[in-house]
Amino acid sequence: MRLIVKYLLAFSFLFLIIIGTPLRARSASILIPMDDAQKDHLKSYGVAFWVLKNGGEVDWLLNYRSGSFLTKYEKKVEDECKVRGISYEVLTDAKVNEIETQISDPSVNMDLVKLEKAPRIAVYSPKIGVTPSDDAVILVLKYAEIPFDIVYDEEVLKGDLPKYDWLHLHHEDFTGQYSKNYRRYRSQPKFMEDRKLQEATALRLGYKKVSQMKLAVAQRIRAFCAGGGFLFAMCSGADSIDIALAAANTDICDAVYDGDPADPMAQSKLDFTQTFAFRNFTVDVDPFSRRFSDIDVSYARRIDPTHDFFTLFDFSAKWDVVPSMLTQDHERVIKGFRGLATAFNKDKLKPDVTIMGELKTANEARYIHGEYGKGQWTFYGGHDPEDYQHNPNDPPTDLSLHPNSPGYRLILNNVLFPAARKKKQKT
Repeated sequence: MRLIVKYLLAFSFLFLIIIGTPLRARSASILIPMDDAQKDHLKSYGVAFWVLKNGGEVDWLLNYRSGSFLTKYEKKVEDECKVRGISYEVLTDAKVNEIETQISDPSVNMDLVKLEKAPRIAVYSPKIGVTPSDDAVILVLKYAEIPFDIVYDEEVLKGDLPKYDWLHLHHEDFTGQYSKNYRRYRSQPKFMEDRKLQEATALRLGYKKVSQMKLAVAQRIRAFCAGGGFLFAMCSGADSIDIALAAANTDICDAVYDGDPADPMAQSKLDFTQTFAFRNFTVDVDPFSRRFSDIDVSYARRIDPTHDFFTLFDFSAKWDVVPSMLTQDHERVIKGFRGLATAFNKDKLKPDVTIMGELKTANEARYIHGEYGKGQWTFYGGHDPEDYQHNPNDPPTDLSLHPNSPGYRLILNNVLFPAARKKKQKT
């Protein structure tokens, strides 16, 4: 009898210890929800990146609560969530197992992707002259507290790109036509100063023309992608790089840009096998036109801003893992926004390009993806997801006013994408 009492007392003591232990001490994981429960979607990506940077792993739960993140419970991770002001939930082993079982169900359009290593990030952007402070990618990387380096023509031509996993192209003109701003800004000192700086850089690096230097840069960027790099471009960075690559064996620049006239046979000499995304486009060699080509539909579209939205495609998370990652969002219909290149003419896309976002009432794609060699690229039309018509002298967007921006989330999906463990192709 005494022995039974002794065991009962011991069991009761152990039970009291267990129920008295704080939930966090018995918890397995931290869930960062990415549905409407999240207070700051953009900074949530920064915490996921921070975990990876500090040697941890993150599970990206595709289509579970709008693409939530799951990581092992550590007090320092919880503290980081608190400091950055993001919503999080502490889960027990049992709850984690329940979520993983739900995700693994073949009938459910969800998947779990492991993020293992923080990608090394570079932004191709001027360091002096034209300020990059209003570039959407720079803005969101800073807001999310994700570290990056700025590289420009000299670093690219010196061979620095292999140091990085992910490269974003600032709103650049790779054709050497200074964003075709000659007619509008030729009398402004800032435009002329930037032009002189570009010309001096080209000469210093051994090129007679800016267009020749930019072509060499575009070809290095293409080689970076072919070697396994991840390329992301917005606005004119997306279409102008393909135009420059296609025009490698001709001259599409008028004398006002490079001192000699454009090749009258330039159109017939374009080589579309050299491009990432676009083919069969017609270049605009008029120096006073703002258009580069008919890739961008900006000058033909007549859409009221209040009706300018594009829709994200729904992909199979278990079969089309890459586009599923890139389209994770808490909203499927995204506000449109303009830029030097606003949207891409679907008729000019190569057949293997994946359209991830489109305006259904028009023949335009807003968000596209593809592979090149061993690498992958994503092009996103427009300048700033939270500034419909951004002008050169407008102040940069204050992202603290837009912490749940679905348009900016698409950028950050691309930032985390290179961290994913490579999976075997199912198709």
